[in-house]
Amino acid sequence: MAAINVKGPVVDNDTGDFMDYFEMQNVSPKKVSDALSNLTSGEQVDVQIASDGGDVFAASEIYTMLRNAQQNNSVIANIEGLAASAASVIAMACSTINMSPSAQMMIHKASVGSMSGNADDLEQVMNSLNSTDQMIVGLYSERTGLDDSTILQMMSNTTFMNAKEAKDKGFCDNIMAFADSQKQPVSSNSLAAVPTQLGLARFKEILKAGDSQTKENKAQKPTSQSNEKLAILLNKFNLKGEL
Repeated sequence: MAAINVKGPVVDNDTGDFMDYFEMQNVSPKKVSDALSNLTSGEQVDVQIASDGGDVFAASEIYTMLRNAQQNNSVIANIEGLAASAASVIAMACSTINMSPSAQMMIHKASVGSMSGNADDLEQVMNSLNSTDQMIVGLYSERTGLDDSTILQMMSNTTFMNAKEAKDKGFCDNIMAFADSQKQPVSSNSLAAVPTQLGLARFKEILKAGDSQTKENKAQKPTSQSNEKLAILLNKFNLKGEL
């Protein structure tokens, strides 16, 4: 049995490498590709999902990989916490979708972060977002049997569904028959999830450096590796070094 963890933000491969360096949860197309590389015919693939979502194009790559894996394998999604946005798109690729009774699924329209440009630039972004929304609508509609207009309205409303609601609407197949004690993820916009976790990583690095000083010598400076990691993190996100 192959296991794939869709935990933390859905990110592209480069961002995944960066987050791995700071030991932060994420899922990227490369991770999924690696997990499927030694898959044998008839082997079950278990996809464990608890994610706020993230990069829709990375999710599209993962979706395609999982759909291809279904040609010779059973691909089972187990939604343990929140399957939001891009994470719900990944779930749609699985042959069977199970949801914990404590889990939720969230669907919404695609969005972008802050940007600048002229009217033509903004129109291109709007066209891209509309195209992305239509792609996602098609995936949800294929899975649920709901018509496109109903799906699009649910996305416009930013719809959260508990396990029963998701099953009734066709977004999942089964509700797990056991109590899941997993703590529910904090509600957030999927695009904001990555910076928040990176900020926590920065905080952990500072604490780690402080612990090292206490154990060895309070006057000793942080290790070169800690300095290197902090320098990368602070420079990349323009963060100040003070707490």
